[in-house]
Amino acid sequence: MSDATRGGERGESTLLGELRRMARTSGAVGGIAARVAGERFLGIKTDRAAHAEDLKAILGGLKGPLMKVAQFLSTIPDALPAEYAAQLATLQANAPPMGWPFVRRRMAAELGPDWERRFARFEREAAAAASLGQVHRAVLPDGTLVACKLQYPDMPSVVEADLRQLRLAMHLYRRLDNAIQHDEVYEELCERLREELDYLREAAQMRLYGIMLAGEPAIRVPRPIEGYCTRRLLTMTWLEGRPILRRLEEDPPQEERNRYAEALFRAWYVPFYRYGVIHGDPHLGNYQVRPDQHGINLLDFGAIRVFAARFVTGVIMLYEAVRDRDDDKAHAAYESWGFTGLSREKMAVLNLWARFLYEPLLDDRVRRIQLSDDPAYGRKVAEQVHAGLKRTGGVRPPREFVLMDRAAVGLGSVFLRLRAELNWHRLFQELIADFDEAKVAERQAAALREAGVPGAA
Repeated sequence: MSDATRGGERGESTLLGELRRMARTSGAVGGIAARVAGERFLGIKTDRAAHAEDLKAILGGLKGPLMKVAQFLSTIPDALPAEYAAQLATLQANAPPMGWPFVRRRMAAELGPDWERRFARFEREAAAAASLGQVHRAVLPDGTLVACKLQYPDMPSVVEADLRQLRLAMHLYRRLDNAIQHDEVYEELCERLREELDYLREAAQMRLYGIMLAGEPAIRVPRPIEGYCTRRLLTMTWLEGRPILRRLEEDPPQEERNRYAEALFRAWYVPFYRYGVIHGDPHLGNYQVRPDQHGINLLDFGAIRVFAARFVTGVIMLYEAVRDRDDDKAHAAYESWGFTGLSREKMAVLNLWARFLYEPLLDDRVRRIQLSDDPAYGRKVAEQVHAGLKRTGGVRPPREFVLMDRAAVGLGSVFLRLRAELNWHRLFQELIADFDEAKVAERQAAALREAGVPGAA
């Protein structure tokens, strides 16, 4: 068979895959569309909560990024109606794994027909299943225990079909309510999800995190195995650990909770403030408690965002503006992030959200991340911000804002779950004490080159 014929078959397969995926998901998205249109144009009040439960059931049974996007959007204030966000926030990446015939075909396609000879042992049963792939334990000939992550079939077509559905859903919601315009949010999601399909990129990003966190003994990062990685297969060292939620169910002592929280704080913000890099998926499944209970394993490096050093400067500048109540500095900070056309009135509304995020960093004492006992406190602040933006004509968040905001909100929810009590102010000050924009740019460039991240200069 010629390469052209194979290419044609791949193109047809991808198109058919997209059509099949859209057929499976269009009912859910179409249901949202009908309800939004009914409320908007006909004044028909619908039971959003009941439909949100149905949507959760549909998405939770699908492999692929639509479930991941749903989790993502549930953490972005006002990206979806509150009823949908509440249901989608509970989704976990736990779709049933594919069986052995798929595993055998995938491994042969990636490593060749004699692939099993390259392992001393390869477990047929998946150790974990996620949205884009599943993980199998294996042992290399030299005795190294590894994790092999295999991408599910036809994922590029799945991604494109899901992104089309997502565009429709977000467009329809914007017609109902345009307080926050999500054009840039959508573009950012598209780029990050397409990058996640490339496991060679993820291997390079894993190396990058190994470099950036080399001096952090409480954080372990797996190491990709040379010669065992392709665009659809990622083989990495196996890290022993257990889900953090299981440990929390055992009600560990406060000191242990604080250790995990500090490790997570540094795992996310040492790379950001020193290298301009953020891990964009602070999902509870992406870190484990180590057996010694003195640190964490950081996992899943598909959703990584690299920022220009000036963006990091803007984050620190906004902190200083909130601290000093300096509106001129706040305006300059928002502009450095990429916000445009901000009136003073709109900026005052955005500052409500900024004060919510920065407040723990301003308070120089040991405390919980949120002083209020109200679990819906963050949502209430978001609703206040939403109402203010709607009143002042709406705002278009820049792409760079998306994963940074998600990291802050997502980590905050984890710290709440841990009931951690730390001096967040001092942890933050330690990171920014010697901040220098030029040095961040230099460290970033050097680390990206050393890790071999695609697109690095």
